[in-house]
Amino acid sequence: MSSQKTKDHLVKASAKLASGERGFMGSNTRFIEVIPSPIGDVTLGSDGKHLTGLWLDTQKYFMANVVDAANLEEKNDLPIFQETRKWLEVYFQGKDPGVIPAVKPQGSEFREKIWHYLTEIPYGKLATYGELAQRIAAERGMAKMSSRAVGGAVGHNPISIIIPCHRVVGSNGNLTGYGGGIERKIQLLKLEGIDY
Repeated sequence: MSSQKTKDHLVKASAKLASGERGFMGSNTRFIEVIPSPIGDVTLGSDGKHLTGLWLDTQKYFMANVVDAANLEEKNDLPIFQETRKWLEVYFQGKDPGVIPAVKPQGSEFREKIWHYLTEIPYGKLATYGELAQRIAAERGMAKMSSRAVGGAVGHNPISIIIPCHRVVGSNGNLTGYGGGIERKIQLLKLEGIDY
């Protein structure tokens, strides 16, 4: 990807940070790479070993967890970026890429737990916000958990596609919000053989 494209993405991230828009906690993202995809440009973030971000170009919380955008370095030869590109290549062919690359999303304990649950939703399958809420409530010994709280955690997922927040739907199967836009959510679900 051209360094101009990367610079444009860094300017966008810096503007969001300057406006005070950011996620719950900052990440230790130090490296980025911008790659093309069938659904638009994708920005990868890494700490050097793990994937710490995967953002769609028009995503609501684009690079929101990055604390220091001014010091990010474009580095497309990182092994984690190479592995992620291969995974995405298989995914965008409409195939299950299997085991996900090493990810390290950073957020509150609650958000990280929800993001872990998302990684357990199989390729081509769906889960509801309510199901995720019931699961975390049971795990914590609570009578119930707010689906809205779960939705907030799902919506702030910093590693789109690989941590498959697009596989979560409303209790009646409705396609509720998606940080990358409902049209992209539909595209991703169709890729996995789920018709909407």
